[in-house]
Amino acid sequence: MAYDYNGAVAVVTGGSSGVGLAAVRLLLESGARVAFCARNEGRLNDVTQVLARDFGEQNVMSMALSVLDEVHVDGFADAVRDRWNRCDLLVNNAGQGRISTFADTTNDDWRAEYELKLFSQILPTRAFLPMLRVSKGAIVAVNSLLAYQPEPHMVCTSSARAGVQNLLKSLSVEFAPEVRVNSVLLGLIGSGQWSRRFAEREDQSVSREEWYGELARKKGIPLGRLGDAQEAAHAIAFLGSKSASYITGAQLEVSGGLARHI
Repeated sequence: MAYDYNGAVAVVTGGSSGVGLAAVRLLLESGARVAFCARNEGRLNDVTQVLARDFGEQNVMSMALSVLDEVHVDGFADAVRDRWNRCDLLVNNAGQGRISTFADTTNDDWRAEYELKLFSQILPTRAFLPMLRVSKGAIVAVNSLLAYQPEPHMVCTSSARAGVQNLLKSLSVEFAPEVRVNSVLLGLIGSGQWSRRFAEREDQSVSREEWYGELARKKGIPLGRLGDAQEAAHAIAFLGSKSASYITGAQLEVSGGLARHI
């Protein structure tokens, strides 16, 4: 399934792997020109070459940077403006979670986690907002189900992600009617940290399907499996598209039924 992004420009942070990369590919397949960034320059360059081959160099742009570096984020926005002079969709794809309890989370850990989760939304939003206002575009934030359903072993991340949801709700009101702001709340997606944990499993004879299936059973996921990055990408593409033109300030859960709140 593709979405109508013909003529549009999309920007994706954290776009070189996992959900971010799946979103970049889907947006390109849907007709968008896509600019994306990530910290790992080597991986970013490899991914960019593949995408340029598959979708054309004229449709792909990338830049290595940290979304916590205001100067570099502003420079990224300037580069997009210089090349395409517009931005119709900003996908803020925040980093992975921190595993810790209250007892073993230091003050520095708290500060680092809040800075990462909040400023990875704030700085790109501030940088691209002028172009988004002109295009009457959309912002889609990638957040976690932890924002509403915290886990005791992820107390710091859960708290920070709840703060992100509060921020997004405020922005959806402040930016209306020019810019829509929505989020996807991810449950367990079979990429990133879960791929790494699978690779480090104690019993190397266990297949990926078996390991993920057992994890889903332990976590109580009704659909009985972990999600796929492509499934999360479809939620992102929908919320950023014209099909969601009357949706703002909302969140779409991609969790296989793991959510327990109403």
